[in-house]
Amino acid sequence: MRCCRRLESILLCLAVFFCAAFPVRAADIAANSAQLLTSDDGYSLSADFSVTLNPRLEEAVSRGVVLYFAADFELTRSRWYWFDEKVVRRSRTFQLSYHALTRQYRLSSGALHQSFASLNEALRVLSRVRHWQVIEKDEIQADSTYLASVRLRLDPSQMPKTFQVSALSNRDWSQSSEWLLWNFSPSDTGTPAAGDGQ
Repeated sequence: MRCCRRLESILLCLAVFFCAAFPVRAADIAANSAQLLTSDDGYSLSADFSVTLNPRLEEAVSRGVVLYFAADFELTRSRWYWFDEKVVRRSRTFQLSYHALTRQYRLSSGALHQSFASLNEALRVLSRVRHWQVIEKDEIQADSTYLASVRLRLDPSQMPKTFQVSALSNRDWSQSSEWLLWNFSPSDTGTPAAGDGQ
């Protein structure tokens, strides 16, 4: 009996040691929900993510390094006789930077620029993609069903070469959400997708 208790104590100590040595880390970017809505020219995407920068990325931004994020959207149609058809592929780039003179964070996408007093405010806006035109009406068929997918990722390929090399060997520079997948039919829009991605 005493031997069993001793063994239990040893196993408990080992479990505590391994949990401390190899902590479980939550995803830095997670896809929470997405929805395709009818627009004048086709369909627009609204999606919500959770975005948290690790200490290394926070330090990089505060030192003037511009971080590039990419939102990727794909629309696929399955074909029984061949590989699935990629009907639509879209990507939208966001730039996150810090300006020491104004002490403000800046988030840019195309011609749109917004300034924020804190990093958390900038990340909150980055995590909410709204009214992104991703599908033109003539790209899809009304009587077909498609698989829609979206993700948000850090894109080191647009950064200086030094950081691109670091991204190859360091997970801190290669963050990405899982793809969030849902079925989409033009005749039945408005049903949102939610989950942890697939």
